Amino acid sequence: MIYKKQYGHPFDTESVVGTFLPVMETIPHLTKEPDGFSYVMDPQDILYGLGENIRGINKRGWVYESKCSDDPNHTESKSSLYGAYNFMIVSGKDTFGFFIDYPGKVTFDCGYTDLDTLRVTVAEENYDLYIIEGESLTDIVHQFRQLVGRSYIPPKWAFGNTQSRWSYMNEDEVREVVANYRSSNMPLDAVVLDIDYMERYKDFTVDEERFPHFADFTAEMKAQGIRLVPIIDAGVKIEDGYDVYEEGLKNGYFCTNQDGTPFVAGVWPGRVHFPDMLNPDARAWFGEKYKFLLDQGIEGFWNDMNEPAIFYSEETLNKTFAKIEEYSRQNLDISSFFAFTGMVAGLSNNENDYKLFYHNTRQGRMRHDKVHNVFGYNMTRAAGEAFERLEPDKRILMYSRSACIGMHRYGGIWTGDNQSWWSHILLALHMMPSLNMCGFLYEGPDIGGFGSNTTEDLVLRWYGLGIFSPLLRNHSANGTRRQEPYRFKNKAAFAGILQLRYLLLPYIYSEYMKAALHDGMYCMPLAFAFPDDDFARRVEDEVMIGESLLIAPVYEQNARGRYVYLPEEMLQVRVKCSEGNRIETGVLPAGHHYIPVELEEVVSLCARGTFFPSPRAERASGMWLMWILQTCVCLPTPPMVPLMSTIPMTARQKITTSRSILCILRWMQKETQSAIVLRSKQKDKSAVISGSNGDCSSSAFFDNRRDVQPFSRGWTFFSPCSCHKPAALTTSAQNRGGKRPVFALCTF
Repeated sequence: MIYKKQYGHPFDTESVVGTFLPVMETIPHLTKEPDGFSYVMDPQDILYGLGENIRGINKRGWVYESKCSDDPNHTESKSSLYGAYNFMIVSGKDTFGFFIDYPGKVTFDCGYTDLDTLRVTVAEENYDLYIIEGESLTDIVHQFRQLVGRSYIPPKWAFGNTQSRWSYMNEDEVREVVANYRSSNMPLDAVVLDIDYMERYKDFTVDEERFPHFADFTAEMKAQGIRLVPIIDAGVKIEDGYDVYEEGLKNGYFCTNQDGTPFVAGVWPGRVHFPDMLNPDARAWFGEKYKFLLDQGIEGFWNDMNEPAIFYSEETLNKTFAKIEEYSRQNLDISSFFAFTGMVAGLSNNENDYKLFYHNTRQGRMRHDKVHNVFGYNMTRAAGEAFERLEPDKRILMYSRSACIGMHRYGGIWTGDNQSWWSHILLALHMMPSLNMCGFLYEGPDIGGFGSNTTEDLVLRWYGLGIFSPLLRNHSANGTRRQEPYRFKNKAAFAGILQLRYLLLPYIYSEYMKAALHDGMYCMPLAFAFPDDDFARRVEDEVMIGESLLIAPVYEQNARGRYVYLPEEMLQVRVKCSEGNRIETGVLPAGHHYIPVELEEVVSLCARGTFFPSPRAERASGMWLMWILQTCVCLPTPPMVPLMSTIPMTARQKITTSRSILCILRWMQKETQSAIVLRSKQKDKSAVISGSNGDCSSSAFFDNRRDVQPFSRGWTFFSPCSCHKPAALTTSAQNRGGKRPVFALCTF
């Protein structure tokens, strides 16, 4: 049940889509304070939520600020990152969720000031408070997600591998990246174009010297299975003759100073104006500008710098110059020197600058700092609403840096400019379930780290986590070590791990769609999946990916394995990526285990009653096969996950196996009224067995070639990029309705 309490006169963020909620007379669980709320915690209470932020899955023990901040240094000392997500769940003596619908600053003191007290402070008493009670943690999340609306669904190709770097300067450099991926047998679906593709950093322009025939180049890349994903920044360059600037100025579409003149800030192009994303007319105008790139064949975008980032405001910059002149005549001692350096460093994203400009909203004129957190949300909304008008029959990829709850309906996020630090692998893991809770399913980090110089072992380990995130993007900064995977010595390992991603795509896509369409979680903490396991509540470095897979990535340098806790008996699946993705399996009992994991290996754990996609299983035995069969037939509902396996067997085993699987599929057909299709290929001795209930889609690929054959009842095809030559069979599933799709696939 969801309850609502209104305080003051809230600004309508349009984050909430649910209606007809009972109004609270008195607030359950929380104690009202003059500036917010408090809650006295038991020692065992756990705090979940807050989306993209620093520290662990359990947010207890620190103070966090919901304040979208342009800060690439994600250290434990920080309180806020790029997004603002005011949803939290308390789990313990009481279990409930709460959401504060407010566009300004909210502070969550999670036992920092007082060890046993959660204090929530809201900058102004103009907000809506929602209290959510449910039967379980997942039920609370489900209710909240229904309250705020369905999560964004990207196009299928957006689940493929993406390569990015700040410094792909021209067409030839992009061609070189694609060619190197091809020659290294590494799959690739997209290349990101950072700010260098633009004409002098102007939105919705293309540098004609670097990319002289952009539409032709886009078509050339697409013919090779590659989509280009250009960046769009929040600031519009002030330049006479630049149509976007002149149109915005003429129509009053930019944020203004208190006196009504356009506000001037500095970012990449120098002096810019910010489009007034909270003005519906300005938002529609800005969204239409994406058409310039859509018309040239672009099918995906990356919104950036949309907190909005401010390098400087004109007012603060002029004050700083005047103060520097004063300092130039002084003998700088320790106090004055640090005051001087702090003043210059404080130019960027100065909190006072956000109080200098205003928005024209449906609810009147609003000073920016009071609605700060919804700026990036509405920039991405501008694009999403425009795509619905301009490309109504096509899904367009969109992900953003800045976000708050509500934006999840229009795009995904990448978790910002991280560093090439081992600790940031773990931080990326922590962010996944917290973002999922808030509706952001399509998310992922900069694989390998954006800032500083990476190492080969760090990139390998990061991919070991990254191949399970919906957005898989390797991204790095200009001036840092190049980290495209083909540049490292162990190309076979990188090729194998990326190919494994494509073999996992059927499962990833299926679980993503299920979470999006049914307001669930693609990634969740162990406590959500195993609520009765007290130890699972304390696990911070393992998560569930969908219903079937437990992942526990290695995130320490020079480690050759790690300890793992299993809440129940599971199938260990070890993929040797440098050996053609050879698989070793074994059943592990519930409890604590030390699991060796070499650099070129990916290890995951498969829950009972599920199938694991497998490119090759040279060591697979009858035990693994019996595991699959036994767990399948004992299920009350058929498995969600496809099975892809190549199992060497004797003639007797072939007969027994094929009969067993067919029996299972007949049982599935009876139980689900599914259509069963059996096809075989004599040449490569393979067969595909599939099931469909009419509400899902699938495809299969045989060995080193495609076998695309139309199926009845709405079957479609999901292919890897053209460079990828899978060694065995794959399938994908998309649940388009409320029914559970059924898939089983084997090779004889």
